[in-house]
Amino acid sequence: MYSNLFDQSLRIQTALLILLCAAFGGCAGVFSGKEPTVVTRVQMQMGTLVKITAVARDESGAQAAATAGFAEIHRLEELLSTWIPTSELSRVNALAGVMPVPVSHDTMTVVQGAIQVAELTDGGFNIAIGPAVDVWNVIEGRRVPTGSELDALRHMVDLHAVHVDAQTQTIFLEKAGMRIDVGGIGKGYAADQAVAVMKKAGALAGIVALSGDIRTFGRLPGGGKFPVGIQHPRKEGEVLAFIDLEDEAISTAGDYERFFEREGVRYHHILNPRTLQPARGCQSVTVIAREGIWADGLDTGIFVMGAELGMKLVEALPEVEAIIVDHEGLVHVSSGLRNRIRKP
Repeated sequence: MYSNLFDQSLRIQTALLILLCAAFGGCAGVFSGKEPTVVTRVQMQMGTLVKITAVARDESGAQAAATAGFAEIHRLEELLSTWIPTSELSRVNALAGVMPVPVSHDTMTVVQGAIQVAELTDGGFNIAIGPAVDVWNVIEGRRVPTGSELDALRHMVDLHAVHVDAQTQTIFLEKAGMRIDVGGIGKGYAADQAVAVMKKAGALAGIVALSGDIRTFGRLPGGGKFPVGIQHPRKEGEVLAFIDLEDEAISTAGDYERFFEREGVRYHHILNPRTLQPARGCQSVTVIAREGIWADGLDTGIFVMGAELGMKLVEALPEVEAIIVDHEGLVHVSSGLRNRIRKP
């Protein structure tokens, strides 16, 4: 479920946190005595670089909140990661075509959320697409699969064959060989849950960032919102736009994260579930929502939909905004963001 591409995760997250780091650095020097304390810690979890910043009344409170956040992410990784053979999702996949598998509330919530995002994006987001992603093997394989290879997998990427029973709290994959992977939505959910436990631990504000999935709550000491820089999809290390967040999540899907080029064509990891080919309508999609689970799932689904249909969906959804860079590099900004973003 979660790739162990440390360098890649570091690159993506750094691009999203350029201004955040500057903000924390600038604030640290002006706090003293009874004023709030900012603590930032980094760990590898869910196969990626996780960065948690906690603002609390004192050092011990901030450290305790950060520790609680990391512990919650670890707990969810044990349930959701298909890299862990004993996880609930690994068991669901192992018993595909055999029997329904009882799962926890968290796993049920994530899978139900994924199905809802799939419906909203007209199938653009699909947690059953893993077998096709494996065949492409963008990072290591660097080869274009044949049509017959992809055709042989179509029956296994059928989301309608994923049966979720809320009454019995079970998930059943109808066809042998199917598997589901919530890597495209699970990090956002994990960020949401980490924020919840950090608040319970006494944090006044903070950020949980899992690679390109970021959830904020509260404000910085001094009253400022949390500033985030969004990476330019074609200029590595450059920022496309800045935005300040308060009690919001942000997530970016882009064709620059994992890709190879062959004869001038970019082959990347975001596949269109209908064609099983890399989606071609966008270079990047950044979604801002109140919760990470929606920002995380919607960015991939909208990427597959393309700029025009994707922006129509965004404008129809409450408390959801987006910045879409289409396949020609044109930038589309949703109506609710036009007065909020800042150019670098």
